[in-house]
Amino acid sequence: MAELKLADYKTTVHNDWCPGCGDFGILNAIQMALSEMQIPRHKAIIFSGIGCSGKTPHFINVYGIHTLHGRVLPFAQGAKIANPDLEIIAVGGDGDGLGIGAGHFVGAGRKNVDIPYLIFNNAVYGLTKGQASPTLRLGEKTKSLVTPNTSNSVNPIALALVSGFTFIARSYSYDVKHLKDTIKRAITHKGLAFVDVLQPCPTYDDIHTREWYQGINNQETGKAMPRIYKIEETGYDGTIKDESEINEKMTKILQYSSEWGDKIPIGIFYQNELIPSYHERIAENNKEYFAKPPSHQEISDNENKPMAKIDKILDKLQIKD
Repeated sequence: MAELKLADYKTTVHNDWCPGCGDFGILNAIQMALSEMQIPRHKAIIFSGIGCSGKTPHFINVYGIHTLHGRVLPFAQGAKIANPDLEIIAVGGDGDGLGIGAGHFVGAGRKNVDIPYLIFNNAVYGLTKGQASPTLRLGEKTKSLVTPNTSNSVNPIALALVSGFTFIARSYSYDVKHLKDTIKRAITHKGLAFVDVLQPCPTYDDIHTREWYQGINNQETGKAMPRIYKIEETGYDGTIKDESEINEKMTKILQYSSEWGDKIPIGIFYQNELIPSYHERIAENNKEYFAKPPSHQEISDNENKPMAKIDKILDKLQIKD
């Protein structure tokens, strides 16, 4: 098979995101990750929810499914369970995933299905004119709000941790290389991966701008001090090698995830492959699962008559006297 180039993962669909939107950096990072990993286009599917990020599958030349508001994870999990050979990537906004989709976000952590989930986090509902999303902090007032935000914010990293995600990371849309490398790690992780991608919304979020992320003014030197720093450069390693490390790492992750303002950490906070994936759990009860997953089974013959054999299931369900 000929080597796939970056251009092979791009479509000709017109992209009408606002100029300066962080979505462009995220899109580029996904395409670069797919290209560098040489993932066959016919074996990759991008699932999205509703919002500006929902258009992402339109611009990536693999299979794509644009689903319902807040429901991207059930669709993506279902596809991966039906065909574990596919590379599934789920994407959505912070409102989509942490607002109406919050229940699915928490529920997904219990299963640990082997997929990565990227949240495009810009603290506003960009598609519907800039209302406060679940990640906008209490008291902040973006340009579309009449009064400051009256709700507490969600901490996506902490929520993913307590929900059971086994890979948790954060990156930044304007650091495309870091984001691309993070996405590659999320794809190769064996289990449910979450990447919180910080991004500016140049149209509606006039607080967390590109300039805001780039740094704060140092009064002594007159130079900008970057707000964002990489936790791996501090010597931190979020990989769990032994179960005895988990409690200590969880405490550290909560500390890192609470940092906001002058210092904002990005990087891989947590990676735990000691926990079996949902596919491995299924295989414990169905030894043929990986060899004959649901997508590989014939469900009807040429005359559309059902071919499913459920005798063994019925025998197990039969009530004994």
